[in-house]
Amino acid sequence: MQTNLSESARRLPRADEAESILRACVHCGFCTATCPTYQLLGDELDGPRGRIYLIKQMLEGEPVSASTQLHLDRCLSCRNCESTCPSGVRYHDLLDIGRAVAEQQVPRPLGQRLLRQGLRAVVPRPALFKALTRSGQALRALLPATLKGKVPASVTPPGVRPSPRHARRLLMLEGCVQAAFSPNTNAAATRLLDRLGISVQPIRQAGCCGAVDYHLNAQAQGLQRARRNIDAWWPAIEAGAEAIVQTASGCGAFVRDYGHLLAQDRQYAAKAARVSALARDLVEVLAAEPVEQLGLCAEQRLAFHCPCTLQHALKLGGAVEALLTRLGFTLTAVPDGHLCCGSAGTYSLTQPDLALQLRDNRLNALESGKPHIIATANIGCQTHLAGAGRTPVRHWVEIVEAALRPENAHA
Repeated sequence: MQTNLSESARRLPRADEAESILRACVHCGFCTATCPTYQLLGDELDGPRGRIYLIKQMLEGEPVSASTQLHLDRCLSCRNCESTCPSGVRYHDLLDIGRAVAEQQVPRPLGQRLLRQGLRAVVPRPALFKALTRSGQALRALLPATLKGKVPASVTPPGVRPSPRHARRLLMLEGCVQAAFSPNTNAAATRLLDRLGISVQPIRQAGCCGAVDYHLNAQAQGLQRARRNIDAWWPAIEAGAEAIVQTASGCGAFVRDYGHLLAQDRQYAAKAARVSALARDLVEVLAAEPVEQLGLCAEQRLAFHCPCTLQHALKLGGAVEALLTRLGFTLTAVPDGHLCCGSAGTYSLTQPDLALQLRDNRLNALESGKPHIIATANIGCQTHLAGAGRTPVRHWVEIVEAALRPENAHA
């Protein structure tokens, strides 16, 4: 694609990157066929090709309108288009650049500003988010339907985590929402890793990965959170921690991007690249271990919802399914497994109508094989799908731990 960036666009910190991405796109339209929002809305501007054209117009100096911003906001950042694209267009990077430009030029209505500021003020702060979650649970019967589905009726207690005792040590990103909505996920992962001879070393100073701020167009704040995490993890990395494991693929995808996003930061570029190289989704760690020795008795029929961040960003589609199969679980077929459930970080709150349509479509596909339970690998997907009150939804590692034979449970 030919480009002619405006003088103001050429002064942007990522101008060369944007121009390179635009020129890689040949407008073939293959991406449109797999775009969830295009499938729902049928509007060219609500597909990747149309959004790329809108961003090109912006960067070439054309006026930016509220309509432009809306079409960019409606993108789920699912990256399905990147899996489809034969030209290797890094669409999500271009989208981040374009959204930042639109944010500077188009004032948002007060309601949108308050919602986005509220999400950024609450979600990345686990203690505050947990306190609000408990309040919401206590008052759940009084909440409007739109909020009731976001607050889990009950939360599985995390149980005891083993203290570090093995020579092999990993770090673990605790996450924000997961600490309140599903605290047993990381605890279950820690116990399973311990039984395989791997300890999780707690790093209390590490916090939110930065994705919430970054994807709500507070990109500088998101990157500052990334720097704080790098600083928190660095002493343990230097002491020999072999990986940084994430149980939420959404967080994992962002941590994996630290190296790229901080590549121009002279102070942090090398450290960020090292952190990204050490980042591992939990399935990557367990798949390399002799998990069969855990002694499972897996009689449940599972449907696995593969989060977009796991299959399109981390390129780990099929990895969890393969591990669950090794462990003896029966997996049902899931039509259109490449499609997004509509959670997409904060998308289910900023674009609720589209998110609910996508959720119901996804649940229909997941439930078509009549599973006992739906497994997933990301807290956002888990919460969003469970909010429908249909088939139970849990993180796959909790399902695995719960299936341990009683005689082996404390090995």
